[in-house]
Amino acid sequence: MAERIELKNVFFTYPTQGGEVLAVEDVSFSVEPGQFVCLVGPSGCGKTTILNMLAGFLKQTSGDILVGGRPDGEDKSDRAVVFQDFAQLFPWRTVRANVEFGLEMRGVSAPERKVTALEFLKLVKLDKFAESFPHQLSGGMQQRAAIARSLAYNPAVLLMDEPFAALDAMTRDEMQKMLTDVWSATGKSVVYITHNVSEAVYLGDKVVVLKAHPGSVKTTIGIDLPRYRDPLSPEFVHLQREIMQALA
Repeated sequence: MAERIELKNVFFTYPTQGGEVLAVEDVSFSVEPGQFVCLVGPSGCGKTTILNMLAGFLKQTSGDILVGGRPDGEDKSDRAVVFQDFAQLFPWRTVRANVEFGLEMRGVSAPERKVTALEFLKLVKLDKFAESFPHQLSGGMQQRAAIARSLAYNPAVLLMDEPFAALDAMTRDEMQKMLTDVWSATGKSVVYITHNVSEAVYLGDKVVVLKAHPGSVKTTIGIDLPRYRDPLSPEFVHLQREIMQALA
């Protein structure tokens, strides 16, 4: 079950040959259960570093990451990550076998794995390609499979690092709508990194605007628009402008 995630005065410093480099400075924001939070900001503002701390790949230098009011522990099995790179799927496994992977690692029986995998492949509209291999899919379809794999073992939180950045504009629009459907159907908490302001307004309940260098929170903007969202509506354009002004 999803719990509130809170970052409180989080710092992260990278060691380098030339000395320590402060990458993230005094970052504070929260993710409510089932909330879709987008992080936007210029390159080098620490977006991916923040995501990696939430995923457990990095440990904050100081500050607190709290889950349900408790310090974040070593067990990060309630989190799944979707990256930008299409190569995140195992090329030697079918799409269904890729989706089953996390369940397999948990010791779930083969019949149950198959049922669960097909359920999530249907959710992302890939059930007809269950026995295909990744190289037989388009980039957008591979990302759908990666999302299905991340959701199949039922994490509470989905962490997404610019998953649609390498896609063409039309495919990206389709993927944004698909992700909206998947998020609505599953109720997962999502932390989503993007450079695309329109994408942040389309997807997010809240947009955390970061500034560099080092990365810190400049402002947080709530997005109170009904889904699906119309990118040409005055309200949508106003929010885009507000975020652009904050980034400027």
